[in-house]
Amino acid sequence: MSHDPSAEPSPRRTREQELAETFVVLADTLVDDYDVVDLLDRLVGACVSLLDVTAAGLLLDDQKGNLAVVASSSEEARLLDVLQLQSNEGPCLDCVRSGAEVSTSDIGAQRARWPMFAPVAVAAGFRSVAALPLRLRNQTIGGLNMFRADAELVSAEERRIAQALADVATIGILQRRSAHRITVMADQLQHALNSRIVIEQAKGVLAERNGVDMEIAFNAPRRYARNNNRKLSDLALEVVRGQIDPTAVAAGRPPV
Repeated sequence: MSHDPSAEPSPRRTREQELAETFVVLADTLVDDYDVVDLLDRLVGACVSLLDVTAAGLLLDDQKGNLAVVASSSEEARLLDVLQLQSNEGPCLDCVRSGAEVSTSDIGAQRARWPMFAPVAVAAGFRSVAALPLRLRNQTIGGLNMFRADAELVSAEERRIAQALADVATIGILQRRSAHRITVMADQLQHALNSRIVIEQAKGVLAERNGVDMEIAFNAPRRYARNNNRKLSDLALEVVRGQIDPTAVAAGRPPV
């Protein structure tokens, strides 16, 4: 049979299809039953897989005036977001405070602006960053960090795509924040933050039981949860409680 190159999908078309599927997944937040942690984890994952981004992370407001790390594409990105919170400086914090994009193509040149964040980010291998707000009108509930290893910003087109993804996620989170349901929404966001703590505990269990580094322990539960159609927070709780074999999770073996 002769090979017809025209029958193969182009990379552009494949990317467009994946983007469309990602928007559909994010739009599912408009239904009643969804997991905020899983939603935002998918958002940062989509940024890395679909855009020219090395790593991504997301900070979310808990409605009590505090920001917390809720999703990261890698351990390095998570640690940088934690550092921003601890040092009270960095692009994502500036982005959330201003409600506008904060970006630079040379993180190393921003030491005066971010004296603690900039050198650590450069040491981690990142040269440029773009932080986009999770914002609806005049309300900002978080920020999306996108890091690159090259000293060149994510293109304007890809920043627009990332902002559109963040906007859909923001609408999904805020659409139930009405006057009579704000307490429910606050509880849901608090649940998301509590779930993140359990996920970090599960990561420690996987690293210790399997003798692997934190980066492998970081990715294993996400891969296992998606391959087995599980919620990440539910899987993490089972790992912490000893209700699932951590070796199977690390190896990606399906449940018996």
